[in-house]
Amino acid sequence: MPRSVRSSFSERGDGDLCIDADPAGLAPRRQSVAPGEWTWLRQVHGPRVVEVGAPGDHAGAEADAAVTTTPGAVLAVHTADCAPVLLRSEDATVVGAAHAGWRGLVAGVLEETVAAMVRAGATGIRARLGPHIRGRCYEFGADELDLVAARYGDDVRTTTGWGTPGLDVTAAVEAALGVLGVAVTDHGGCTACEPRRLWSHRARGDRARMAATITILDEGAAP
Repeated sequence: MPRSVRSSFSERGDGDLCIDADPAGLAPRRQSVAPGEWTWLRQVHGPRVVEVGAPGDHAGAEADAAVTTTPGAVLAVHTADCAPVLLRSEDATVVGAAHAGWRGLVAGVLEETVAAMVRAGATGIRARLGPHIRGRCYEFGADELDLVAARYGDDVRTTTGWGTPGLDVTAAVEAALGVLGVAVTDHGGCTACEPRRLWSHRARGDRARMAATITILDEGAAP
């Protein structure tokens, strides 16, 4: 059956989607953002990917990415500065969602996500990169910056708006996926620079989180 994909990046106006928010308020907010049963993750900045066989499968698992071939399964990752990456196959039969902070990037979370999608039959994979902290706002320690650059090249090095070394997470995501032949569309948005629209833990100490979601829909399902 022909399929399509629904994906979204929530914003501050959608409310707090942190997995530990009050369940009474969290459930309706989730359904407003992406109707269906969510696979949400306890993210640990590692490379683990769960393979979702039914809606809600692996909800609460310690992992930083999920993939599925199951229509109606909502894959969700949560961010307030790290990069949310949503991936899909060209025929809309395989999708993935990954939480890519710098530790997860170095650990290979994006490579593991793409590998899991390929095992599930994905071809022509492309990705959408959601709002995250941008290099001009992301001051970064020299030792950690060396680790990221050793894996993804010196293009990840940048300078903040106040002249100190910074990490370009966008460049790291594009480098990781580019080697795999995955084209990236950048949704835009800097969590540090846009306090009225986006949450940021690093810039403002926000405890709330945004959600990036992706779902396979059978032809004719509600958009």
